[in-house]
Amino acid sequence: MHFATTFKPQNYDLYFDLDRQQKHFFGKTTITGLALTETVWLHQKKLQITEVLVNGQPHAFDLDETKDALYLELGFTGKVTLEITYTAKLTDTMMGIYPSYYELAGQKKQLIGTQFETDAAREAFVCVDEPDAKATFDLAIKFDEQPGEQVLSNMPEKSVSAGVHYFETTPKMSTYLVCFVLGELQSKTTTTASGIKVGVFSTKAHQPKELDFALDIAKRALDFFEDYYQTPYPLPHSWQVALPDFSAGAMENWGIITYREAYLLLDPDNTTLETKQRVATVIAHELAHQWFGDLVTMKWWDDLWLNESFANMMEYVCIDALEPNWKIWQTFQSTEVPLALNRDALAGVQSIYTPVEDPAEIDALFDSAIVYAKGARMLVMVRALIGDTALRLGLKQYFASHAYGNATGADLWQALTQKTELDLPKIMSTWLNCSGYPVVSVKKIGNDLLLEQRQFFTDPSVTSDQLWPIPLMSNYPELPALMTQKRLILKDYTSLRQKHGSALQLNVNNNAHFIVDYSPELLGDLLKKSPQTDTLTRFSLLQALVLLAQAQVISLPQVLELAANFKNDHSQLVTRALLQLLDLLKLFVGSDTTAHDDLCTLVVSFTSILKASLSQEPASFSQLDQELIQPLLLKTELYAKVKQVVDEQLYFPPTKTDWAKLPAEIRGVALKNMLVNHNSDACFTEFFKEYQQSVDPSYKVDLRQALTSSPKVAQLTELLANFKDPAVIKPQDLRAWLEEILANPVGQKLAWAWLKQNWTWLEETVGGDMEFTTYITVIGKTLSSPELYADFNTFFEPKLAEPGLAREINLAKHAIFARVNLLKVQQSNVAQALSSLAWYQKHS
Repeated sequence: MHFATTFKPQNYDLYFDLDRQQKHFFGKTTITGLALTETVWLHQKKLQITEVLVNGQPHAFDLDETKDALYLELGFTGKVTLEITYTAKLTDTMMGIYPSYYELAGQKKQLIGTQFETDAAREAFVCVDEPDAKATFDLAIKFDEQPGEQVLSNMPEKSVSAGVHYFETTPKMSTYLVCFVLGELQSKTTTTASGIKVGVFSTKAHQPKELDFALDIAKRALDFFEDYYQTPYPLPHSWQVALPDFSAGAMENWGIITYREAYLLLDPDNTTLETKQRVATVIAHELAHQWFGDLVTMKWWDDLWLNESFANMMEYVCIDALEPNWKIWQTFQSTEVPLALNRDALAGVQSIYTPVEDPAEIDALFDSAIVYAKGARMLVMVRALIGDTALRLGLKQYFASHAYGNATGADLWQALTQKTELDLPKIMSTWLNCSGYPVVSVKKIGNDLLLEQRQFFTDPSVTSDQLWPIPLMSNYPELPALMTQKRLILKDYTSLRQKHGSALQLNVNNNAHFIVDYSPELLGDLLKKSPQTDTLTRFSLLQALVLLAQAQVISLPQVLELAANFKNDHSQLVTRALLQLLDLLKLFVGSDTTAHDDLCTLVVSFTSILKASLSQEPASFSQLDQELIQPLLLKTELYAKVKQVVDEQLYFPPTKTDWAKLPAEIRGVALKNMLVNHNSDACFTEFFKEYQQSVDPSYKVDLRQALTSSPKVAQLTELLANFKDPAVIKPQDLRAWLEEILANPVGQKLAWAWLKQNWTWLEETVGGDMEFTTYITVIGKTLSSPELYADFNTFFEPKLAEPGLAREINLAKHAIFARVNLLKVQQSNVAQALSSLAWYQKHS
């Protein structure tokens, strides 16, 4: 039952009195609204309710903890005012109202922040905690305030009286978007072209200059979105607040966006381009939400893609406009696209649109590969089909029709369809409602071409009859725009090939969510002109070949030989794909095998060519490509133990306390090199201490990745022993630590044993978090032996009945099985291919 069918809130008057020392708060919620039935249901969770008034009179109430509910037998319908008084605890779950810890000059301090998405507003105040139960909010906050502290919220502060901070009334919005942050903060502010005040806030543990980059991006992004959407930003300010403890990457609370520090703050004097791009796209993503998600909100969580898929696409549209030299769409191709293709090739994966009711299952919808990455790719496909002008006009109409309200996917398609002749609802229905994607095989039959679609799975034992309306996006206009049938024949290909002067190509620009399996003859025709083909074509060919090998359609040695055609490529996108292919090969070789030595020989050969291209005059690579490739090149050479990289003195800082000052482009490799090739307990201890003391997010990531790469069991065991100490490793970072030790061959069994032993503790610590199921995801991405596959099944089989876990457990199971099977079938073939580089050397 949706509680909004019993009560329609119009305004919340919220009062909080917080005591940080005792870790509890007093609350009073006054709700004005309409009782739609004589029994009113409201959400509450973990609140100790002491009194309920109905229209000013005490009233009996009942609780149903199984539904997180308070319900009132009113005996009437219509306008009513409810007043609920209660107390509750501040918790350390990073959900609801919670403390966020940090140190300043050796003194322990804390901020108080909130995180209410998806259903944690009910842990802070009694409400109808559903996205379509929009209302206005008046907020008043009192706390054990100290000099220099402040309170931020969705709207500006209007007054302070008797220690109570009062804020202006919000527009109509959903409960999960309410937010406040309080404590000692520093800030920098500016104003957009339309007069919106923009601010970036952090603790004073950070250098003020670390706020500058985010402030610049946030201001320009707001200006961009107001112009692109042709819809004004509806609030007087836009605060960007970095919290020391934050589970997700960021949260789009209307007017006060909260971020993990690593996704907002950076040192402008020593940060990689890749990190700048990541911070910029996260900021743009959250600001895109101020319209998609906040101004217009999905009616229910099954349409979550209306929020997240659009924000994910728009972050790239925005940053491409703000920083065109970054070529940010290449980043989309190298990160979001493979994320979606790999996850969506697993049997049982969720569709973009997934009906859901159970709160635990709602959290599981936040699948970064599907609702975010795949959903964004769907919308990129729509944008390519209808054009940017039609998209903008449709969005303007969509916002105008549903501002301060809610919408469904059908509402969006209706707005966009009015600006195009395409039947978008019909085209997009399958893509949104069905999991997976097709592979289109193309081969010559006599003088004709046969195109055939089937659903693609990395597990070759799984099949499906699902068909898609595929936008072929071909360079041959003789092909239809959409392939809706299983098979399609293109007559007289020989004449068409001669007419067009180039080989047939599908999915030009790689905007549509499918891959192509060209026959050897057609693929050879494409590869003949590989230097002349565009970067995206070369990249998508490589991408598809690797996926087809994982599905055992072709062998990995075949992929290696075909990939050798690109070893002299001069684009970072293709080079990144080649380096990722080399990274995949590590799975097939042990650390002490001949195959490992052969792989190192291949790495040295390839990286030698790459380094020569990077250093030649005039430069073969653009400056941007060089900046992005250099760290990847060094990491690859470190694996192969290239002497110049392994040499301790190459990157050694002037003193051992200056690691943070190393150039960010080489720092991660330098730190990892020390622990992999020059390991000592003293060095390990120094790095671990540095990690605990530093507040630089990028430096902490470099240190973590170095520490988790240690080849010593004792050191990895020490890391695992500290996982449950939040003063050493914050719960927000725990998953990344676990994933990296799981990925370390020396540490995989250690980390898996730790997780099994501490699963109950994990559930208690981060189990209420929307990110919790990703602990299962990272296990599925890393385990690779038959014995661990069997152990995974034994451990997780009893947990399939737990709400929100079943899908992720089954997906991880499929992923591990496919990996184990691939190793079994292809390992000897890969070893044989690596033993002879003739196939590699013949491609000049």
